[in-house]
Amino acid sequence: DVQLQASGGGLVQAGGSLRLSCEASGFISDDYGIGWFRQAPGKGRERVSLTVSSKGYTVYADSVKGRFTISSDNAKKAAYLQMNSLKPEDTAVYYCAVALRGNYYWGQGTLVTVSS
Repeated sequence: DVQLQASGGGLVQAGGSLRLSCEASGFISDDYGIGWFRQAPGKGRERVSLTVSSKGYTVYADSVKGRFTISSDNAKKAAYLQMNSLKPEDTAVYYCAVALRGNYYWGQGTLVTVSS
């Protein structure tokens, strides 16, 4: 049973920064993806960033490239999302996710609100 605990959301003004954290547990494999998705009200879930450290692979949504940076700690099975130069359109519930053997596992979500 994969479990994820996310934290770090909050209210920040446009141009500010925020750092999200996610800790995963309940699985053994080191070959997995971990990252963040977000969902704004009335919109679909969007992949923000995902990293597979064992493959040296990292991907970002076009909308956050150059502003967000994902990092991971394989020993802790943790991921962090440093969000800089935040924009009001970044406002959403952010979900940590693990991709493992063809399945996605989701955290509870943490709300990020960026004021204009």
